[in-house]
Amino acid sequence: MKASDLREKTLQDLVELRKSLTGDMFQTRLKNFTNRLDDTSAIRKARRDLARVLTVIRQVELRSPALAVAVPAPVAQVESAAPAKAKRAPKQKAEGEAAAASSPKKSSKKSEASSR
Repeated sequence: MKASDLREKTLQDLVELRKSLTGDMFQTRLKNFTNRLDDTSAIRKARRDLARVLTVIRQVELRSPALAVAVPAPVAQVESAAPAKAKRAPKQKAEGEAAAASSPKKSSKKSEASSR
């Protein structure tokens, strides 16, 4: 598929082509994963064809900003609605634990038993 051929198509045709190429790329990757794909170069070809279509769509958007609203965003670029988990701060040691941790004393059960 050549970029010159893509530039002759309408924006709606390009959007439909993007959807079909995305599905084709998924299918080829799935076939490769399950060892049913004979020609592994098909993954590279599909990825590059999709990139060409996305490039031409972007060029059309830049030429006429009024059409940019009509083109939906690709699914991969839409952010999820779920908020990210906040990382917890490390726990602070209590004063007693900090003093016990800083002292190098090691006590054994035998020494504790003999001191009683």
